[in-house]
Amino acid sequence: MKLSAISYQLSAWGLGLGMVGCAQAGGAAPEGPVPTEVEAPAPRTPEELPDTGFDFGDSIAIDSVTAPLPQEGLVNVSAPRSEPPIPGWPVGPAPLPGAILPHNRIVAYYGNPLSTRMGILGEIPPQQMLARLDEEVAAWEAADPGTPVVPALHLVAMVAQADPGSDGDYSALMSDETIEEVASWAETRDALVFLDLQVGLSTVQEEIPRIAEFLKRPNFHLGLDPEFSMKRGNKPGTHIGTLDASDINFAIDFLGDIVDEYDLPPKVLVIHRFTQAMITNAEDIRLDPRVQVVIDMDGWGAAWLKERSYQDFIVEDPVQFTGIKLFYKNDTRSGNSLMTPEQILDLMPAPVYIQYQ
Repeated sequence: MKLSAISYQLSAWGLGLGMVGCAQAGGAAPEGPVPTEVEAPAPRTPEELPDTGFDFGDSIAIDSVTAPLPQEGLVNVSAPRSEPPIPGWPVGPAPLPGAILPHNRIVAYYGNPLSTRMGILGEIPPQQMLARLDEEVAAWEAADPGTPVVPALHLVAMVAQADPGSDGDYSALMSDETIEEVASWAETRDALVFLDLQVGLSTVQEEIPRIAEFLKRPNFHLGLDPEFSMKRGNKPGTHIGTLDASDINFAIDFLGDIVDEYDLPPKVLVIHRFTQAMITNAEDIRLDPRVQVVIDMDGWGAAWLKERSYQDFIVEDPVQFTGIKLFYKNDTRSGNSLMTPEQILDLMPAPVYIQYQ
């Protein structure tokens, strides 16, 4: 397993550069990653990371959307709330015994314990963080009493870097000790652990096997961040990256094989998205009952922007399950309010994965 030493420079990007962008109706979908006008910052140690984030600017427009995928032969795996039919939804194979979704909702805290900038997971002391997660879980239970809530810690286990590093891939995998530390926190809440990969100039095919020993555990699951998958060789932070269906299918097959080999309940795979081009050939993703795929709307901004992006990039391009990320800081800029569970439950389909950063 490729390890990052404590001295390895964590980048600022784990804050989540997902910017919902300007709601420009009819904006053309880009052919590739969307460039930004900002330069990647010099690498810094965690202690030097500033409190405010390195973010993409408002120049990123909402892409035009593709038509819903045909749904012949698919069965209802929608959340158990009463919802009217949605064209193209619901999607996916019937859940296997032990599957978490759709009859539970996952509420996750995101970040890295080595950085106060990457999210709530590392922003405050562990016991305060866990107590705050408890409060969010309780709020979701109150908002939707019919859907049990499963807490989770979503660790950025591979962090995109501003420096190429010794292997030139602009990414750093966290040490086993860091992952075990987060696992110990999760154990106190009977929580899930997601290991999130920002692969930089490497590939998911290269990096997922490096965390296989952790994925063998029943409560460990996987996250992939296309934003930092730099297929064109750009430095992370200078363009929005992308993953193809072939990458996602590799992850699904890899997790499915682990489920079979170790007789585990189905795994959950979370993939972040806030532009059309972040996932290419989505219609070619091969769903597998051993792996439950969540497309997580990862953009930040005012509630109406988040709702618009959820519609454009998640609902209009069905894969399987839906999620949404809430940013304690970025969503509340300019006096905006953080979306409440009740507001999110009004989205259709109602997300079954909720992530707080």
